[in-house]
Amino acid sequence: MNDILPGDIAKWHFVENTARRIFHIYGFTELRTPVLERTELFFRGIGDDTDVVEKQMYTFTDKSGTAVALRPEATASVLRSVIEHGLLGTDPIQKLYSMGPMFRYERPQKGRYRQFHQINVERLGEDSPSSDAETLSMAYALALALGLKGLKMEVNSLGCDDCRQEFKRALIAFLKDKEKSLCSDCSRRMKTNPLRVLDCKVVSCRQAVEGAPAIEDFLCEGCRVHYNKVQDALRSFDVPFEKNPRLVRGLDYYTKTTFELTAEGLGSQNAVAGGGRYDNLVKTLGGPDVSGIGFAFGIERIIMLLDHHAPEKKGCFVVLQEDDAVQAWALEVLSMLRTAYIPAEAAFKKSFKAQMRKAGKSGYPLCIILGQAELEKSMVTIKDLRDSSQIQVSRTEALKKIRSMLDKQGEKK
Repeated sequence: MNDILPGDIAKWHFVENTARRIFHIYGFTELRTPVLERTELFFRGIGDDTDVVEKQMYTFTDKSGTAVALRPEATASVLRSVIEHGLLGTDPIQKLYSMGPMFRYERPQKGRYRQFHQINVERLGEDSPSSDAETLSMAYALALALGLKGLKMEVNSLGCDDCRQEFKRALIAFLKDKEKSLCSDCSRRMKTNPLRVLDCKVVSCRQAVEGAPAIEDFLCEGCRVHYNKVQDALRSFDVPFEKNPRLVRGLDYYTKTTFELTAEGLGSQNAVAGGGRYDNLVKTLGGPDVSGIGFAFGIERIIMLLDHHAPEKKGCFVVLQEDDAVQAWALEVLSMLRTAYIPAEAAFKKSFKAQMRKAGKSGYPLCIILGQAELEKSMVTIKDLRDSSQIQVSRTEALKKIRSMLDKQGEKK
């Protein structure tokens, strides 16, 4: 698990604020759920044959004897909340997003921790191919807004329960002759969740599935039409994509449309987002029989790809001299600025030179210098830390002048 330090937090704010801005444009609203849920929720929702449930969940029994788990993903929790609070009765179409920590006990690696953070989107109550494509286009729009490079969207269809069962049988028959080449995980998956073999990153497994049947060849007419319409709609949204018949998801609840978004800069593990449609999950969890589609972005992976995002601070840095009378006046100035919602801070108990160094490193565009000369004249010195120019204004006109300077700074941007 990982600490997020002050030097990195600007990147996190940038990612979170960008996501909120994009989702607002598409009409999505935020929902927050607890990190702790009943373990049963994830067995029912994710599937007890998945790696997440079998090997990666943090589960324990609380003092009442209830089996609980730290959430390994967000979809099941969000749907539980939607069902519990009857949100679909209020509006049969729900467009929701959430952000927060998830927990999986898996081997830590670059960009992946046992506590990790995701941005999640869930869209309920629509089964139109256009709603699928619009959701995927929103994911692509977010990746663009975040400035990610070398974006590549891959799409596939996992079909419905009927056509997927036929495909599973064909895939298992194909894999029987390849079992000795599969890793231990895939040997197990072949019997419990054979589609996951197609997604394995082990070289021998990748070689073993070459020439495996493609699920697109087993789609029923309804699923085939849906898949083709999703592709047409993506073209209408001007979202570039590629078909990938090997693309599957690691959770059991996905049906029909599935996708993955990759970016340059992460090596072989280059996925930053993924998701798909889940037409049966709401009903499985005890809710109405409505369709859904969603996706998740891994925030840690995005952070690794970002250039430095420490936006210039808009405000003033108050510099003090070692004089009790000046300090008392400085406290009044600090209060005046903060009351006007202008960020301001001070470095107490430091030499004037040390205060100036701190001001230069603060990221603020301006600082206010208060010394004996200013005190005697009832003036304030305002210094522009970007070009070292400075002016003096009367104490009574200081706030008006500061606002004017900050407004001009905003106009330049």
